[in-house]
Amino acid sequence: MSAPERLREQEFRLAAHIRDPAGQPPPPGIDERRLAIYRDLFFNSLLGLLSGNFPVLKRLLGDPAWPDLVRDFYREFRCATPLFPELPREFIQYLQQRDGGSRGDPPWLPELAHYEWVELALDLDESDPSAVPHDPSGDLLAGVPVLSPVAWPLAYAWPVHRLSPDFLPAGPPARPSFLLVLRDAGLRVRFHEITALTFRLLQRLDECPDLDGATQLRALAAEAGAADTDAFVRDGLDILERLRDQGAILGTRPD
Repeated sequence: MSAPERLREQEFRLAAHIRDPAGQPPPPGIDERRLAIYRDLFFNSLLGLLSGNFPVLKRLLGDPAWPDLVRDFYREFRCATPLFPELPREFIQYLQQRDGGSRGDPPWLPELAHYEWVELALDLDESDPSAVPHDPSGDLLAGVPVLSPVAWPLAYAWPVHRLSPDFLPAGPPARPSFLLVLRDAGLRVRFHEITALTFRLLQRLDECPDLDGATQLRALAAEAGAADTDAFVRDGLDILERLRDQGAILGTRPD
């Protein structure tokens, strides 16, 4: 084995040991005190980063479950990016593929982690609503409503926005939780609890972006089995206006 090959082999063994000290022996010839410094430095940096991005998850899991979970991620998951701001997204992907049931994870863990990650994701999203062509005062029934690119409707089986040490239900409620997460004009990320009907309306606006508001509401009335379509459309206009006030709808497509 050539000198460059030996160096590469040593680097791989060192990296494997730092990620999994219990399962991977270190390369020979490195002082244990130096190894301990590297092990602690790398792991504590990751633990601190994820603890800052998932404070509720950290508090609910506590010690040693939270650092053990981060250690599992550190040891088992191959990240696709070297960028520190992207590590929380990688952590979410790990939780979504992790067999949490067989490892004793709380069943709400992946959804709570996703809920906490969304705030960071919207904070970093480079989309600019002002760059989207729209008429801010357009008629939301006659015109085509335009969604903000930084308004995300979300649905969770667990009431993730309410979970706390004092509220940890044994099972998910009969109805899911629907949330609207958006970044406002002041660049603040805000969370709004919404109804299933509002969630579906936002879905339709995204799925069928060329329909005017009245057509969207009539189609939604048919989905909901509304007895009085005209009354449904009138009430639906109130929802559209409220969404525009919140910033989830920018206005209508310009002529």
